[in-house]
Amino acid sequence: MNIEDMSIQQFRELRNILRSYTQTDSHWHVGEAYFIRTVTHHLTGTLVKVTPSELVLIDAAWIASDGRFADAIKDGELAEVEPYPDGEEVIVGRGSLIDAVQWRHPLPRVQK
Repeated sequence: MNIEDMSIQQFRELRNILRSYTQTDSHWHVGEAYFIRTVTHHLTGTLVKVTPSELVLIDAAWIASDGRFADAIKDGELAEVEPYPDGEEVIVGRGSLIDAVQWRHPLPRVQK
């Protein structure tokens, strides 16, 4: 398709598609650590990228058991931790998210 042959409606549709890939969600902060709950897993990690359908984390860990949830968030103590390799990108589908909170403790990097 030649861009000069596009209708105004086609141009608007293309503009909306491109905007969805360039806008970020103001409540996600790249470079911050998060505790994320999905429908099947809990994870911690540093957010490095936000796309319309995915979050990308590094220095992530699967939290097999958070123990008492409120205590885990408040104190950073987790019952069972399975870290991904250091620096490995972990991609989380946003459609699976339940909730997330900034993790204000050192990221868990040791298996327990």
